[in-house]
Parts: sequence; C-alpha cells; structure tokens
Amino acid sequence: MASVFTRIIHGELPGEFVWSDEQCVAIMTLNPMKPGHLLVIPRTEIDHWDDMPAELSAHLMSVSQKLAKALKGAFPCQRVGLLVVGLEVPHVHLHLAPLDTMQDIRLEGLPQASPEALAENADRIRAALKADQA
Repeated sequence: MASVFTRIIHGELPGEFVWSDEQCVAIMTLNPMKPGHLLVIPRTEIDHWDDMPAELSAHLMSVSQKLAKALKGAFPCQRVGLLVVGLEVPHVHLHLAPLDTMQDIRLEGLPQASPEALAENADRIRAALKADQA
C-alpha cells in the first residue's frame, strides 16, 4: 500500500508543495513544530534513510540547504533544524524547521495547522526561494 506521502505526491491527498523536482518534493507538514516546518521527501518510496542511494541522499541534502536558506528569509530564526526520524511514516522524510530554542524541537502533541496557515507559510517560503534565485 502506498504511503501517505506517495499519495500526496500523486495528488490523491492534498499537500501544500514548496518544492518539486524529478527526485523529491517538499511539503508543509500538517502538524508543524513552528510556522515554516516542512518535509523534504524523495519521490521513490524508501522506508529507511540509510537505504537511500548516495546520489539521492546528496540531492535531498542539497535541496534541504536551499530550503533552509529560504526558511531563514521567510521565518527569521536562530537556526533551521534538520531531523530524520522515520517513525511516523514508513517513507523517508527530512524535517526542516525554524528553531530558536531546544524546546522548539518536538514532534508529538502538536496541533494541526489550518489549511490557510499552511498556504500562507508555503507562499512565504516560495517567495523567499524566488528571492534567493534572483
């Protein structure tokens, strides 16, 4: 059975996309640690991050770096954290989140963001990506 991420990538479920290329996508997470929290996901359904081919892993990291710079512009913060957990969904995904304190890092018990908030945050990130490319 396809993962929830595969279903989002194929348009079967809604997702607020901020990046899409031949190898991966980045979407806003429904339960963000902070505004701007997003997920970088390979199109290929791979359960464990350490099973990814080196080239795909490198591509995800390169995309994550571009998105981190955009996040810093869209959501001023001390750092952009990168977490690879893998317990929530059996499909590799990198969490990128603006962070100001260690208390900002948590994945459980987070409220679901409204579709409007996700769309607004995605717009801010896409605008920051365009500004970085200019």
